[in-house]
This record gives sequence, C-alpha cells and structure tokens, in this order.
Amino acid sequence: MSEAEAVAVIAAVGTTMEETIESNLNILEAMPLNPDNKVTSKPHIPSVSASAVLGESSSMPKDAEICKGHDFESVPTHSELDAVMESFLTTGFQATNIGLAVEQIRLMRKWRLSDTLWKDGDDPALKPDVVREKIRARIFLAYTSNQISCGQREVIKFLIKNKMVDLVVTTAGGIEEDIIKCFQPTYMGDFKLSGRELRRKGINRIGNLLVPNKNYCEFEDWMSPIIEAMHDEQDAMAFCWTPSKIIRRLGEEIDNPDSVLYWAAKHNIPVFCPALTDGSIGDMLYFHSYKRPGFLLDINEDIRVINDLAVRSHCTGQVILGGGLVKHHTCNANLMRNGADYSVYVNTGHEFDGSDSGASPDEAISWGKIRITAKPVKVLCDASIAFPLIVSQTFAKDIDRWREETKECVCWAEDLVHLS
Repeated sequence: MSEAEAVAVIAAVGTTMEETIESNLNILEAMPLNPDNKVTSKPHIPSVSASAVLGESSSMPKDAEICKGHDFESVPTHSELDAVMESFLTTGFQATNIGLAVEQIRLMRKWRLSDTLWKDGDDPALKPDVVREKIRARIFLAYTSNQISCGQREVIKFLIKNKMVDLVVTTAGGIEEDIIKCFQPTYMGDFKLSGRELRRKGINRIGNLLVPNKNYCEFEDWMSPIIEAMHDEQDAMAFCWTPSKIIRRLGEEIDNPDSVLYWAAKHNIPVFCPALTDGSIGDMLYFHSYKRPGFLLDINEDIRVINDLAVRSHCTGQVILGGGLVKHHTCNANLMRNGADYSVYVNTGHEFDGSDSGASPDEAISWGKIRITAKPVKVLCDASIAFPLIVSQTFAKDIDRWREETKECVCWAEDLVHLS
C-alpha cells in the first residue's frame, strides 16, 4: 500500500497520517518535565525515569465523577440494596455498567412521544399533547433458554405477569423448560459432577443444575396429543401454525400460573422463537412426522409480525439476556425501523471472534440495529446475577404508580382508536 493509499484509509476513519505519527511519538517518547517540577530538583532520580514515571498529567474536568463504592457504615435513608445499587454507578467495572443499564431501562419505560417536539412535516394527528402523552416505547425482552432453566424464570414471569414488556424472543429451551417445570422441578447440582455417571443415571446437567430424564418424558406425554390436535386443526381449517401461535397454544394448555407462557398467553404478549425445533419440541415433531407426516410450521409469518411490531413503534427499547439467536433476532427486527432507541445487553460474550453473541452495542449501531443517537449499555456479567439486581431498581419499583402512568398508553398512534 502506498503512503497516499494509507493516508486515504486512515482519513476515512477520521484520523490523518500526521496525527497518527504524532500520537505514536507521544507514546514512545516520554514528555520532558517542566523546569519548576519538584522532581527535577532530585538528581538521584534519572531524568528519563522521572519524566516517564512522574511526568505532569492533565487536569481532570471539574465535573469528573470520583470512584467511590458503598459505605456499609453509613445509615441508608432507604433499603440497603437500593443504597448499594445507587453506588454502582461510581464503583467502576461492571458494577458501573449495571448502574448504566438501570438508567437505560428507566428511560425506556419513562419515554413518551411528548418528550419530543412536534415539527412541521410530522403527522398532524400526532400534534395534540393528549395524544403524545399516551404513546410509550415498545419494550422487547429477549433471553436464552438457560435463563428459564435457572431461577431467572421467576424474574421473567414477574415481568410478563405484570405486562411490563410488549413481546418476547427466546429459544426452544426457553419454551419447553418453562412447561417442564410445571410438571417436575429442576434440581441444584454441581459443575463438577461426572457426565458419565449422570448419563448412567438418566440425569441431564445444565451447568450446576440437574434435570432427570423423566421430566422430558412427562413433557412428551403432555405434548404429543397437543401436536396431534394441532395437526387436526391444520388439516380441517387449511392453515399453517407459526412458532408464536404454537407457543401461545402451549401457554393456554398448561393453565399454570407458575408458567411464563401462561401469563404471555393470558395477556396476549407474543413470544417469538424462530428456532422452535431446536430442542425437545423438535424431537416431538420429529417423532410425530413418522406417525403422521404433513404438520407444517411457517416461520415466515412470524418474521413479518415481529418486524411489523418494530416498525409500528414510535420508540423501542430492547433488553437482551444472552447472545446468539435471541440477540440477533431482536436487533434485526429493530433494524427495520433504523435501530432501537434504548438497548441493554447482559451477556458474557466477547467480540474478538467476530460473533454476534459477543458483538458490542457499537457494532450494532454500525448495522443500524441501534440508533446512532442511542446510549446503549452492555453488562459483561452472568445474567442470573445482574438482571435480578437491575429489575429490583426498575420494573419492580413503584408498580402501582407505573400502572397508573401507563394506563391506556399504546406503542403506535393508530392503536389509540381501539381504546375508545
């Protein structure tokens, strides 16, 4: 590459060759000390060491925050947990990112169209303040199956039961594990248990959790006649099932208030799972296909539904626990509206391998999945630790007041007519 080409490449990302060279010189060559620096009067310190180790620093901005954690000897004016969580913003590392995630979720829940000014060229129907105050953000919740396998299921159920999110994206395990737990519990185990010994005993391990094979057998006994009935309805009415329709049916059939899917069906909150066959449900459909071929599953209709929900939103917020399919599916739906306005990731993925699971929010901005005006947050932490803490400071706060403030609110102006 010629120097001219190199300059063009560097300029394309906002840095000139001269700036790069100057920056390198500043890094490689220690800056000389000012003549009045107290260190220069100490001849026993080599000058190069003095300038390298004890050189002058720039002044910090007057409004720079000071790193400080929670003082357990202080007397909090509210709960100890609230006080600890408030200190997270200035604790540093991932504690600060958890604090920033709390701020993002508070903002997405508080947003109303009235926060933005109506301007010439906007839809005249959106001009009245009474209309703008009734339009809120649509909140996407996405989570991987392990969040249902562990005790996070109860946290997620709380959100769905209280209608605090508008739609859900999850994996096959996030569906079937919720149903299975209605029949049999998942048990505590250990990460170090022998896979060979567990296999001989018919016990499956999920991290440090244990699930006996009989749990899946009971699920198959329950699921098989439902698949048969859905197949009958498909043939009789000449239509195709979609993953979200099947999931809603399962929530209705389970009829158990411990279930996330039960509350999703009850409150008409759609649950999307484009990889529904990637798990025990896929096993059931595989077995069913030998007994009775022809059961159809249309994923195309669901992609239209979730993308339209994103497009038909004046503002969106996304809370994504984990990576992989659920992260990309949620972000890609928001791409259809030029990005989500608010975003919180909680996962342990890193971006060095180029995977979407570990991709940063800034990478999503480059694709248009998060808006360039957004201030997204990624919490690098096990979601089973971080998310209950985040919920304690957001969704779980002042529930009655939140219900009153969101009463009759919608996510899309055209839906206001249905409230009359």
